Amino acid sequence: MNFIVESFSAETDLSFLPLIIFAGGLLALNYFDIISFNEIVGHGFNAIYETPVLISIPMLILIGLYLFNFKLLRQKLFLDSGLKTKIKAINTSNLDWTKFFGDMAPFMQLDLKLIWRNKRTKSTLWILALGLFYGLVFYPDPDYQSMPWFYAFVGIFVTGIFLMNFGQFIPAWDSGYYKLLMSQNIKYEQYLKSKFTLMALSVIVLFVLSIPYVYFGWKILLAHFAAAIYNIGVNTHVIMYGGSFNRKKINLDQKAAFNYQGTGAVQWLIGIPLMVLPAGVFGVFYALFSYEIGCLSLAVIGVFGIIFHQKLMKIITVKYLESKYKMIDAFNQDN
Repeated sequence: MNFIVESFSAETDLSFLPLIIFAGGLLALNYFDIISFNEIVGHGFNAIYETPVLISIPMLILIGLYLFNFKLLRQKLFLDSGLKTKIKAINTSNLDWTKFFGDMAPFMQLDLKLIWRNKRTKSTLWILALGLFYGLVFYPDPDYQSMPWFYAFVGIFVTGIFLMNFGQFIPAWDSGYYKLLMSQNIKYEQYLKSKFTLMALSVIVLFVLSIPYVYFGWKILLAHFAAAIYNIGVNTHVIMYGGSFNRKKINLDQKAAFNYQGTGAVQWLIGIPLMVLPAGVFGVFYALFSYEIGCLSLAVIGVFGIIFHQKLMKIITVKYLESKYKMIDAFNQDN
């Protein structure tokens, strides 16, 4: 079944949406007791246990899936499909507004075009939309209304969803032409600052878009505001520093769904300082003092990160320069 889903999902950019809608629909039917899938599955197992001959039903389903999957694979088993080249029109966008960022403008334009024109990077925009509504999973639930310490965690995720998805693969997004980029007469610090600026702007935009969550209480808005400041001041620098350890190439033309290309130990470990650390800081101050002090602690740490931005960027730039040739060599490999 996984191979069949993978085969059909490769044909569209939004392949994961039907899967999410389908799974979410089943979950909703079960949650609201419209259809109890727990009982259905339970009765199914009991029936097979009591009448062993019924095991033939899942076996027939397995054989059917195998034959269908075999047919799909056989249809694609010819060389010409791998030699075809796609011909598509390139849409141009007006990115003149990026000129306000001075020397960083060319790099920002490059990133924005890269995000919009490629399958893998375009997925970050759709995940951004899903992440923005992440709070609706928790805030309407009365059980979470009595757990305000959880608001900071959700706030970090909602305002930093683009930062996390895009930032964790810096500079691997540019791996296809990284060698050419590094051969140009450019300042590495400007290249990195353009990434930082793009992520910081995304945090601000997501915070503004998340303001309607105040409908569920002012404490949620306060947590999102503190989380946004923390994301800009701390998490942007953390994820930029983590990017200096990226050694895996990314093929931008490949689909995003079920694609773990470019994912390494860095992408798994970076989640600890990004999510667990701020939640821990907020939890400690919330437990010792109050909710407001917990939010203030996150905001203050974020402000310090913003104040020392220039020094932090110099440290990060030095780290990238030290790893420059290792990354060039790694991105030249087909991994």
